[in-house]
Amino acid sequence: MKTNCIAIIPARGGSKRIPRKNIKDFFGKPLIAYTIQVALESELFDKVIVSTDDEEIAQIAIHYGAEVPVMRPKSLSDDMTGTQAVIDFTIDFLDKHYKRYDYICTLYATAPLLKVNYLKEAYNKIKNSSAKYCFSATSMPFPIQRSFKINKLGRCKMFTPEYYSTRSQDLEESYHDAGQFYWENRNILSEKVIFGEDSIPIILPRYLVQDIDTLEDWKQAEILYEIIHKKNNG
Repeated sequence: MKTNCIAIIPARGGSKRIPRKNIKDFFGKPLIAYTIQVALESELFDKVIVSTDDEEIAQIAIHYGAEVPVMRPKSLSDDMTGTQAVIDFTIDFLDKHYKRYDYICTLYATAPLLKVNYLKEAYNKIKNSSAKYCFSATSMPFPIQRSFKINKLGRCKMFTPEYYSTRSQDLEESYHDAGQFYWENRNILSEKVIFGEDSIPIILPRYLVQDIDTLEDWKQAEILYEIIHKKNNG
């Protein structure tokens, strides 16, 4: 199915907290393989591109069906480089050497719980709207109005103490980025941030959301994945 859409998966080789995170074994496959396979299974994309500075990651990506048309320069591969700079570099390359794509979907390599149906729902929402962005989100597990910080003395201080006595059910529900996919319609102009009025959030159940930055995150992702797949296979 030709949709004039491109998927870009950023995956640098220099992960510090979990070394080689993007290709670390996750239930028998490199972690990045799950994102690549869901993107291909969706049949939404003309190409599934992996942006990397690492030859091993590139070879694994190609093995699982992605393309690596250009290696990312070292200047865009350090800890300080944001995802948008990487996406802009890749899009610029594609515009010059392939064609201009109307829809760009950034997919994270660390999303083994990613599901095809939510990816498709997001595409249909952005295609049939005036939104600039459509991205994965989920609800906060506890009211943010009750959250607090810890000061230098090890004591608590609420961010919004005026809500201390408000019942939880009376507090407005809040949401956060799920870190799985980010659609962009390049034909819509907007100066607003992605978490703003020009975006449509696709709300995922919390059990399908796990950011993977630390070893504790990794273990939590393994637990969720195993439970979900045992249920599906049972």
